[in-house]
Amino acid sequence: MTSDTLTPSSLRFDATTGLLPAIIQDADTGQVLMLGYMNAEAWERTQTDGKVTFFSRSKNRLWVKGESSGNYLTVISLHVDCDADTILVRAVPAGPTCHRGTTSCFEQVGQSAVPAAPVGFLAELERLVVERHQFPERAPTSYTVSLFKKGMPKIAQKVGEEAVETVIDAVGGNRASLPGEVADLLYHLLVLLVAAGVPLQEVIAVLQERHRLPNTRHLTEG
Repeated sequence: MTSDTLTPSSLRFDATTGLLPAIIQDADTGQVLMLGYMNAEAWERTQTDGKVTFFSRSKNRLWVKGESSGNYLTVISLHVDCDADTILVRAVPAGPTCHRGTTSCFEQVGQSAVPAAPVGFLAELERLVVERHQFPERAPTSYTVSLFKKGMPKIAQKVGEEAVETVIDAVGGNRASLPGEVADLLYHLLVLLVAAGVPLQEVIAVLQERHRLPNTRHLTEG
């Protein structure tokens, strides 16, 4: 169920606390970012303001995530489970979600047998590049920050250089070094997109659209 079908009166808030657990998920990567609690007012504020708002049990008041740090969670969609007693919020974080400065409040236990989705990782990398662009003071010695300071001509030059190096390795059959060159190229392309104000999702949308059109399917299929 989505939020447009439910009002606070339709939700099953805890009879004692008046709260519901709210799971926050990164809308781009699918990563679970944190768990918080909402009362009826927090639920309504989250919908109307577009920023994730909790009821803080320690502060005993409404708490907009990011009100102190600036690391807001912008709502993409709201969902309620089949029992109407748990909320799932798909959101885009403006920075690290956890107060420790990490992307997620959850730590992995052991090693995952399933690698992260490639597109999800690229979205996470894009978010880091965006952060370097918007808040250069947070990492003044970063290579990414230095590229943004030099401007689009330098960024475009680096993309060209990395593209040439990738082609040389591919034509030369240098299998061992090709992944590294492609990684450098993808990274610099992300920097170029951010500098140009073009979200990665727009590029993905173009690929998806071309995949659906019969006369352009060869562009996205081998």
